[in-house]
Amino acid sequence: MNIEKISESIKDSFKKNQQILSFEDYLKLIEKNPTTQLRGSAQYTADMMDASGKVNDAFKVFHEPIDGVTAKVVGQESVQKQIYNSLKSFAHMGLNNRLILLHGPNGSAKSTLVASLMQGLEKYSQTQTGALYTFSWVFPVDRVVRGSLGIRGDQDKKSSTLQTYAFLNEDEIACIIPSELKDHPILLMPVPERKSFFDTLDLPRDQKSDFKIPARFQDGGLSHRDQLIFQALLNNYHGDFAQVLRHIRVERFYLSRVYRSGLVTVEPQMHVDAQYQQLTMNKSLSQLPASLLGLNLFSISGDLAEANRGMIDYNDLLKRPLDSFKYLLTACENGKVNVGQSIIHLDSVFIGSSNELQLDGFKEYPDFSSFKGRIELIKVPYLLRLSQEREVYEPLLEDTAGEKAVTPHTAWAVAFWSVLTRLKKPHRERYPSELASLIDKLTPLDKLKLYDTGEVPEKVTNEERKLIRSHLQKFFEEYNAVPYYEGRTGASAREMKMILIDAAQNNDFKTLSPLAVAQELRKFVKRTSEYEFLRQDAVDGFHHYEGFIEIMLEEYASKVDREVRECLGLYDTKQWGEFIKKYISHLSALLKKEKMKNSITGGYDEPDQALLNEFEAIVGAPVDSSAKDSFRQNLITQIGAWALENPKEPIDYFKVFPELKQRLEKHFYESQKSLLQKMNTALKLFGTDRDEQNSEGSRLAQQTLENMQKTFGYSVDGAKEVIGFLMSRKY
Repeated sequence: MNIEKISESIKDSFKKNQQILSFEDYLKLIEKNPTTQLRGSAQYTADMMDASGKVNDAFKVFHEPIDGVTAKVVGQESVQKQIYNSLKSFAHMGLNNRLILLHGPNGSAKSTLVASLMQGLEKYSQTQTGALYTFSWVFPVDRVVRGSLGIRGDQDKKSSTLQTYAFLNEDEIACIIPSELKDHPILLMPVPERKSFFDTLDLPRDQKSDFKIPARFQDGGLSHRDQLIFQALLNNYHGDFAQVLRHIRVERFYLSRVYRSGLVTVEPQMHVDAQYQQLTMNKSLSQLPASLLGLNLFSISGDLAEANRGMIDYNDLLKRPLDSFKYLLTACENGKVNVGQSIIHLDSVFIGSSNELQLDGFKEYPDFSSFKGRIELIKVPYLLRLSQEREVYEPLLEDTAGEKAVTPHTAWAVAFWSVLTRLKKPHRERYPSELASLIDKLTPLDKLKLYDTGEVPEKVTNEERKLIRSHLQKFFEEYNAVPYYEGRTGASAREMKMILIDAAQNNDFKTLSPLAVAQELRKFVKRTSEYEFLRQDAVDGFHHYEGFIEIMLEEYASKVDREVRECLGLYDTKQWGEFIKKYISHLSALLKKEKMKNSITGGYDEPDQALLNEFEAIVGAPVDSSAKDSFRQNLITQIGAWALENPKEPIDYFKVFPELKQRLEKHFYESQKSLLQKMNTALKLFGTDRDEQNSEGSRLAQQTLENMQKTFGYSVDGAKEVIGFLMSRKY
């Protein structure tokens, strides 16, 4: 290891990052980058979110945590947008006048959202765009003051028109007093001169610009201690402001949760969040100039002081006694808090979290109306989309399984059941009259698929399908305005993670699989005394938690059925797509009374009536002549409607006719039952019966196991388990 190279690298980085500046240098930095150097904490946080980028509607700061430990936020795009909008609103007003309170059920990612914000701020403060500065008071030793120059620093600093102690070496400094609140250096400039300075800056001044210098920077002053030092020096130098600024060292600082620098999480507790105490008069402080030795200098410490210029998180805020956070009313209203003999001026983003029960109780307090105007309530429900919920569990599977293999679809199974528990029955009176009859028919499974992919139930007509899709947003918004919104109750991700752990430890299964999960869920739904949501009455299939296990297993059986058949070489969706396409082509020619071109002879033939009859027999088309004509015409109409809605896309027959695909699959499956049963019998004897090993069933079993491992990632044990489940369930 070359220490000299490391040292040079660190030194270069120090200079590049402008770690230390004189006050004059910092004014030049403001003149060069006013919109980045004169940001308040709200604008700074919003800019961090913008700088992180976006993935679809989600900010990357939530999607890609930076410390590799905290789980990423999945979904919650609406919550992210509301947080961002609140921050922009604060910035526009020039004051963080509200506490953002994330409320929702336990385990809905409230704390993870805040943790991601703090991680993002920490990383952003390490970039050049996100550079933050504060200042310290520097007092040199006597021999430096008596020197001809009075300063010492890099050669490029000697040409400065303002002499400064900012770059003194350690042995030339008698005492350093940092700004206890990490105050912005601009606050050192008196307000009238400060406003004049702002007028000279090249700021965006059109109405479209959302940049505004915070009120704290325009009219605010120094902390009590800094103001005492400032005034004492100004008196000592007979009003010479330039002489006072010689003592200022502008320093870059970084936000850090570990070191509680601008990022602080306050756990539920009873003591006040800031303390005021006399500054310890240690040896270095005894070296202060005579004009300062007579001052009663006090130090402010605690959560509020440490969080200034960044973010303070009140975790489970409403678990604290009400009196312990009444100061937040004043803090949010005007950015000030009384602490001892001093008033702290704050520039922090106030954010907190609460579960719904605590918030409901808080709303009953007489003082709630006072707090309501100072709290920005943002609802954080459980996820309602299966694909998003699955993302929560997938990263956990390998570690949870330990030495066991993980069977495909395990995360899906956990997510499937948990999302079903959160769904509420839609009420027909909240929808347009033409939708009312359809609303009554929607099952929990229908609603799950509708939310996740927009898939409409098979049982509806083409017109009804269009109607449902046109009102899809209505389904998402139905419960938004009511206290018991959708996603407030149901299984939390925390509980489902415990289910996964229990399933991994279940000795009845050789792998961590959906079947192991199902067995643990059957135990879990009996724990009604522990979980309130399990005590809800079932309504038309909704909240039927034990029934949801069977629904999950039925859907799981359909998934693995396709996989097993594909691995057997019996499942080929392309042939069904071609079959539908060929049928539609011949049907269209028949209805138009046209002939079909023969690709082999080049001639023109009549539409293939045998093909039409075979297809219609398989899919169960009506036999009656008039009903058959209606069936045929409806299919052609669906093709036309799809082509109009998707003019630039080739026709996807599976999307246009999902019900036809399923009927073809069902017919094909029925014709292959005997072969599957033969393969399953061989699989049970696999490796035990030598005569059986050379049979057709044995060869199929071997081929299927190999294909399931190669194509879908099954282990041998997992594949056997799945095939056994499939045969017992469907065959």
